[in-house]
Amino acid sequence: MKSYGFSTKSIHVGQEPDSTTGAIITPIFATSTFVQESPGKHKGYEYSRSGNPTRAALEKCIAALEEGVAGFAFSSGLAAESVVVDLLPSGSHIIATNDLYGGTFRLFEQVKKSGNQLEVSYVDLTDPGVIERNIKPNTKMIWVESPTNPLLKIIDLQKIAALAAKYKLISVCDNTFATPYLQKPLLLGFDLVVHSATKYLNGHSDIIAGLVIAKQEELAAKVKFLQNSEGAILSPFDSFLLLRGLKTLALRMRAHCQNAQMIAEFLAQHPKVEKVLYPGLPGNPDHLIAKAQMAAFGGMITFFVKGGAAETLKFLENTHLFSLAESLGGVESLLEVPALMTHASIPKEIRERNGIDDNLVRLSVGIEDVEDLIQDLDHALQAV
Repeated sequence: MKSYGFSTKSIHVGQEPDSTTGAIITPIFATSTFVQESPGKHKGYEYSRSGNPTRAALEKCIAALEEGVAGFAFSSGLAAESVVVDLLPSGSHIIATNDLYGGTFRLFEQVKKSGNQLEVSYVDLTDPGVIERNIKPNTKMIWVESPTNPLLKIIDLQKIAALAAKYKLISVCDNTFATPYLQKPLLLGFDLVVHSATKYLNGHSDIIAGLVIAKQEELAAKVKFLQNSEGAILSPFDSFLLLRGLKTLALRMRAHCQNAQMIAEFLAQHPKVEKVLYPGLPGNPDHLIAKAQMAAFGGMITFFVKGGAAETLKFLENTHLFSLAESLGGVESLLEVPALMTHASIPKEIRERNGIDDNLVRLSVGIEDVEDLIQDLDHALQAV
């Protein structure tokens, strides 16, 4: 169905009417096991950890949206990332972007470094030249976020993928912030895409889920083996909910992006705001790369409140529509302070070196009426 448009694929791929009942929506196959006619003779499914029809429909759909050969659904984004790291032999070295989700940093530093003897170099991948300066004999993978979390840096994915291919490194892109609606890393040369599907792909803040999508059959087979062997699979019910979310992804992303653009422009002019980081602003250093690489600029905004922690706290305590909470990508608007919340697992000196200060606020702009969201932010800023 690659000839169809994005929304058509999100609604139909993997989701044919049920052959038994004609149900238009993929059923929730709440079963742990499947009856076999004879050992090894079955209808395609044996045990739900290895494969489940509801999860299979989701995996087929996301593979089509990301233009990959196969998709794999996990119980969380970190479970998905853990399996990707486990593709590497013990003692491998990863080159990763230095502006990285705190949970990914914790996974690398506090789990995989000891369990897998993993080495990681955190570098500013907005300069692709740093890759060649950091390659070691045991370098096996490049790990990218774009836009990054929380500073919203835009990385030239095509250049990074080309360098990874040159040195025979597995290239991984966390596409959570952009979604396949805004960019498709596999078409730009990446080997694997990962998602916290908890966020925009589901869009309703009611499940935890992760996804991996592979460009090539060889890597897909390895991910499938690890998915089954490690067992952190997505449940049938959560697969059903995520499929439901995907059906409206294009509509929601358009609204997120439109609202975020208007709010970023508002914040950039506000006297209580020190600086706004949003790739849709023409003055942003990554604006041109984002314009070339993405269909729009996303629903995330990062900005600095004038003053310090006290002023920022006062701002946070005076919003009404923007709820103070971790996570992002839901239909409702959220805000948080990364230094104290999503990135608290990163040591303070590293956060400060990367520019994640106590007055940095991350907005996940929802799809409410934008005039109401602007009024809410203005009210809270006036209280500072």
